[in-house]
Amino acid sequence: MVYLKQENTKDEMNINQLLEFDRLAREDGQKYDKRRGLYDDIVRDTGAHFIGIVGPRGAGKTIMLKQLALANEGSFYVSLDAMEGDLFDLVKTLHETMQIRLFLLDEVHVYRRFEADIKKIYDILDVRVIFTSSTALGMYESGYDLSRRVLLKALYPFSLREYARFKYGQEFDALTLRDIVEKKVPPDVFRAGEHFSSYIQGGLMPFALREPQPLMLLENILKTIIHKDIPHIARLLTDELERIEQLIRFIGLSGVDGINYSSAARNVHITKYKAEQYITLLERAFVLHRVFPMGSNVMKEPKIVMALPYRLLYKPLNEAIGGLREDFFVGTLRALGKEVFYLKSMRGQKTPDYFIRDSQDIVFEVGGKGKGRSQFKGMDVKIKIIFADGYDMTDIRRPLFLAGLLNG
Repeated sequence: MVYLKQENTKDEMNINQLLEFDRLAREDGQKYDKRRGLYDDIVRDTGAHFIGIVGPRGAGKTIMLKQLALANEGSFYVSLDAMEGDLFDLVKTLHETMQIRLFLLDEVHVYRRFEADIKKIYDILDVRVIFTSSTALGMYESGYDLSRRVLLKALYPFSLREYARFKYGQEFDALTLRDIVEKKVPPDVFRAGEHFSSYIQGGLMPFALREPQPLMLLENILKTIIHKDIPHIARLLTDELERIEQLIRFIGLSGVDGINYSSAARNVHITKYKAEQYITLLERAFVLHRVFPMGSNVMKEPKIVMALPYRLLYKPLNEAIGGLREDFFVGTLRALGKEVFYLKSMRGQKTPDYFIRDSQDIVFEVGGKGKGRSQFKGMDVKIKIIFADGYDMTDIRRPLFLAGLLNG
């Protein structure tokens, strides 16, 4: 038997009530006429596998599921955040009684038996499933052999290019790293730079389209991640969740340089092992990014940056801007599937910030308008780029906002 949580009642939810939730989801989906690129990718995917949409809270996963519900008559939307009982039984009942063929399951990470039930659904029932999760699922490493059954797709917050389209109705050509390196940049894309400041201050989150103060909502999202999402993927004590809050605060109040497992452990008064555990969980919850050093002869302790725009919960823009630039750069390149490394300097030696393997190796320095090229001295890499504030395209300097127009 399946039960759904309701405020102030413990009544069993019947099929009519399930239908009402589904109807409301479709009705809500009508509010959103513009679609992300991943939507079309999912619609075109006609394979037998199930599809998992993973990404940060607030990135638009639920909206996408509701749009898919609206576009598919034989589908059914269910939020697992509101469900108690057995998922397989629910799917089997709706499939047999209502001939539902496509199930749209929201926030599956809160359902502890999801991997086992999704395998059972795939093996026994003739249905398709598209689900969302606000944590990076470890299902491929689980004991249920889901690698051939489930294809995971990532949905991140808006790129700057998407933000300009959704917020202002402006269309800009997508760029590649080669375009930026070789200065093959159409003149009209420089108009996108006008939106960069509002973008990094919260505009990248799709809910900011309707929310005039996105940082207030982001603070609530972070609390939900710490006190709801993380406990569903790791068994932690209450005082450990408090330590995680302290850890995030320490990172948010600090600069980017020197933030790693060791510094986090010292400042939050936890072991280095616990610091690594908590930071890994926060990366799975899309709050932090770990950037590992380039090369084999360095310590494998990563540099820690934050996902945009969490740093602004702890510092005003003028104090946070240095970290925000690097948060933007790392997050943007990671969302495109690029391997990003940091360059670990010898004592007293300056080095560029980041190394990326693309069609050619590229080293990057990220900073403000006055950022110079001294960090590149002695670097045996052909392509060197300074991503900086402003619009300067001379020599090796490039506007930082252009990274937000990348599509490969």
